Amino acid sequence: MEFRLIDGKGKRFTFPVNPEEVTISRQKGFDTTTILSRGEFDFPQGNKIKEISFSSFFPKEYDEAFCKGGKKNLPNPQTAMNKLNDFLASKTPLRFIITETAVNVPVFVSSHQSIFRGGEPGDVYFDITLRTWSELKVAKIGGIKGAVTNKKPRTDMKEKNKTYTVKPGDSLSKIAKLELGDSSKWNQIYKLNQKMIGKNPNAIKPGQKLVLS
Repeated sequence: MEFRLIDGKGKRFTFPVNPEEVTISRQKGFDTTTILSRGEFDFPQGNKIKEISFSSFFPKEYDEAFCKGGKKNLPNPQTAMNKLNDFLASKTPLRFIITETAVNVPVFVSSHQSIFRGGEPGDVYFDITLRTWSELKVAKIGGIKGAVTNKKPRTDMKEKNKTYTVKPGDSLSKIAKLELGDSSKWNQIYKLNQKMIGKNPNAIKPGQKLVLS
């Protein structure tokens, strides 16, 4: 089993000493909203970025009991730490692989710490944290990149005319009182419907559909 970081040019960096354990942190994303007096509510928003962390060291001297890759491939501890610094500053994702496992993911180095121990001169210990990365894909809709179309029809905000269908025994004053709350508004109704009613405002007929406003 080997722990590797591979850059965008295909150059491989192999950690010479496998860590004793690896922690992979997975969390679900939530959007927390406070609703008046009801308190806080969580709304799931998909998975958060995974974090992979482990600790190990770069030995000054090769020891076949725990070193990987052979003696000639053992990096100088300071050179190895500088390489991790380069990875930390990089704006291009790396690929992290643990051979013989299913771990093979694009990552960024989000943090690392160097530790020097007085009783082991030359060796450099470290803690490192990686964050998984995925490419943001922008949908192309209607020939415009990133455009979002709303297929839901827009609500018609225009006020619709109020109408009334004439019944037997109706008069304009009766309709005005019933529908508009004021019998004196019969003339308003007449003006709106004069073309249909004719010259005599009392000549309304059952079935006629009058516009009231």
